[in-house]
Amino acid sequence: MSADPSQWSDADLAALARAGREDACRELLNRYKAGVYRLIVRQTGDTEEAMDLTQEAFVAGFAAIDRYDGERPFRIWISRIAINKCRDWARRRKVRAFFARALPIEAAHDVASGTPLPDSEAGDRSELARVRAAIADLPRNLREVLLLRGVEEMSQAETAALLGVSEKTIETRLYRARAKLRQLLADIDAVSDRLA
Repeated sequence: MSADPSQWSDADLAALARAGREDACRELLNRYKAGVYRLIVRQTGDTEEAMDLTQEAFVAGFAAIDRYDGERPFRIWISRIAINKCRDWARRRKVRAFFARALPIEAAHDVASGTPLPDSEAGDRSELARVRAAIADLPRNLREVLLLRGVEEMSQAETAALLGVSEKTIETRLYRARAKLRQLLADIDAVSDRLA
């Protein structure tokens, strides 16, 4: 094996990480950190939370490195962990939002709201904001497939492996996601036209 960790395979790096080699962990982090971060940003829409969730995903991944089998790409394995961290984050956010709404208005400042202020949403990127809003309204299973296939440019096989479903399921969900997205965008346009 070469002395340069950048020349090692994911399976070799994982085996060395299991043995406690920090250089192997660093190399896996260097290889996949940017991709995992982008995936999380697209799932959450929050760049600051994405940094924390990326760190959480890698900490969880390295803590569970014994469960990495080496048969599939490390990218798929760590991305699955990242998706699960995003799901956990979304559940926590819903709970926080519920309690924020349930408190009396004078106590509301004590609870952090997970939603951005309306004025922070305004800006020059209205089209991007419109599409992001429509994507956020998609059901989770459709949103994940749309982002993984369309934005992260994962193959159908990679997406299926990551989400633990068949390739046919990915194909069907992608078709449904695109159709639903078109409908949501049309609905947003119709509402905008009525308000104008």
